[in-house]
Amino acid sequence: MVWARVVKKLLQTSRRIGDTFPHATSAGRYDAAAAGWWTAGFWPGLLWLVYRETNDARLCAIAESCERKLDSVLWGFDELWHDVGFMWSLTSVARYKLLKADDSRRRALLAASVLAARFNLRGQFIRAWNENRVGWAIIDTMMNLPLLYWASACTGDPRFKYIAMAHADTALRHFVRSDGSCRHIVSFNPDTGAFIEAVSGQGEAPESAWSRGIAWAIYGLALSYRYTGEARYLVASRRAAEFLLDNLPADRIPYWDFRSPVSPDICRDSSAGACAASGLLELASLLPDGDGARMQRAGAAMLQALDERCGAWDGGEEGLLRMGAGNVPEGQNINVSLIYGDYFFVEALAKLRGHREVFW
Repeated sequence: MVWARVVKKLLQTSRRIGDTFPHATSAGRYDAAAAGWWTAGFWPGLLWLVYRETNDARLCAIAESCERKLDSVLWGFDELWHDVGFMWSLTSVARYKLLKADDSRRRALLAASVLAARFNLRGQFIRAWNENRVGWAIIDTMMNLPLLYWASACTGDPRFKYIAMAHADTALRHFVRSDGSCRHIVSFNPDTGAFIEAVSGQGEAPESAWSRGIAWAIYGLALSYRYTGEARYLVASRRAAEFLLDNLPADRIPYWDFRSPVSPDICRDSSAGACAASGLLELASLLPDGDGARMQRAGAAMLQALDERCGAWDGGEEGLLRMGAGNVPEGQNINVSLIYGDYFFVEALAKLRGHREVFW
């Protein structure tokens, strides 16, 4: 059983990785990233997924230590950007949902306040990154919006939710195309909110179809619908899902960009596949029976393909999935294990095991 292999491996690898912040593998071992890097939440989030079933006290202790280490980043402020949702949804919100820890609730609400403060009123978007990119927004932020939805639900204050919905509506206008493909980056005039241009980012070109960006859209829009009940988000999530499923290769492992020239050595991205699979399962739970069943089958089939084609079960790799593609245009972390791919793979498996609650 895949789940048993996952648990066995994580119990082993956690002894070496401990409360560091793994990002990508090198020569089979996870390299630790800085606590301020955007992927810092995925390792403790992965541990919480397993702890939820095992009640293993050691995994709990490691995840709690990771969360505490992020305090210096949260209070330091300068390293914070649009990805605080990735960081504190999978640490503080997860721990609060599982253990009702009040210190985690406060951390998550502070992170949500930081994210809300990045909202550009004129352009109706949450600003991406820092430095001189004051008018940039990215599709990845769709997966950070749940921190804002959660904050509104937790406090009864709708302001967080309305900021999240405003950004999601901007994504519908400027990121998700009519065919379901997505832009990665859009540049706006920060003073007027006017659209300037699409930027290629991690895709092949500004108007290409970066697969992990499409996965962010599938899942993030489904979660926006789950929190708000606004049908336009469900429609857009489904449109992105149909595009991804129509463009998958026969083995169901996504190309890194669906509009990159196809060749025998084209990069695949197991992390895009894992995120898309979990998003499809989320979408399946929100659709009518027939449509939901089709998305459920599609998500389960992608997970099976990831296990069979990318599963690292032979002991030579600390990660769970091989064939991840971090940043192909910059030649970074290609054909390796990526901690976010591992996280979404396990999260999707947990959904198949009946877990409806997510940490988002």
